[in-house]
Amino acid sequence: MTKQAFSEQEIQAVYRVIFERRDVRHFNSKPVESEQLKRFIEAAHRGPSVGFMQPWRFVHIRDAALKEALYQHVNEERQLTAHALGERSAEFMKLKVEGILNCAEVLLVGLIDKREDYIFGRRTMPEMDLASASCAIQNFWLAARAEGIGVGWVSMFDPEKIREICKMPPGSRPIAILCVGHVDEFTPKPLLEMAAWDERRALQTIVYQDAWSQASDLF
Repeated sequence: MTKQAFSEQEIQAVYRVIFERRDVRHFNSKPVESEQLKRFIEAAHRGPSVGFMQPWRFVHIRDAALKEALYQHVNEERQLTAHALGERSAEFMKLKVEGILNCAEVLLVGLIDKREDYIFGRRTMPEMDLASASCAIQNFWLAARAEGIGVGWVSMFDPEKIREICKMPPGSRPIAILCVGHVDEFTPKPLLEMAAWDERRALQTIVYQDAWSQASDLF
C-alpha cells in the first residue's frame, strides 16, 4: 500500500460499487432529486477522454411525447432484434429491455459532431471517441449506484432515427438512452445472467500472456 492509496474502507467501497452495479430495467415512481442527477452528470464529465476531447453530450429528456417516441422506436427495434435472433427469439421477447416510460429521468448520450477535427489519439483508432464516452457513462453509472439509484443503458435503436427524433446535428452520433430512477431492489446478479441468457466468463479465459490465447500464469 502506498501513501497515495485511499483508506481500506474507501477502497472496499470502490470495489463494492463496481461489483454491485446493475443494468436496471425496473423502476419505482419516486423522483430523482435534481442535485443528484447533476452530481451523476458531473461524475460522467470527469471521465477520461482521448486527447481531452470530451466527446460526450447529454440531452435531458423531459417532454412526455418525446419519451413516448423514444419508447415506440426502441420497441420497434426490439421486434426486429427478436426476428434477427432466430431460434432465441421467443426467449429474447420474455426479457425487459428498457424502462423509458417508468423511470424518473431519461438522458440521451451522444457523440459530438465534427469529431474528425480531433486527431490526438484517434489518427489510427477513431473509435476512441466512443471508448471515451463509454467511460463517462460508466462514471455516471457507478456514481448513481453508490447513491442507490438505478441506471439502465438502452442501445436498441437506429442511430439515424434517434438523431432525427432528438434533433441532433448532422455528424453527431447517439450511443445510449439512459433510464435513471429509484428501484425497489438491486438484483444479486445481472438480469441476463439470472435469466440464463449467458454467463460471466472465468478470468482465466479472458486474460492471455505474451500472445493471444496463450494462458496467463496470473490465474
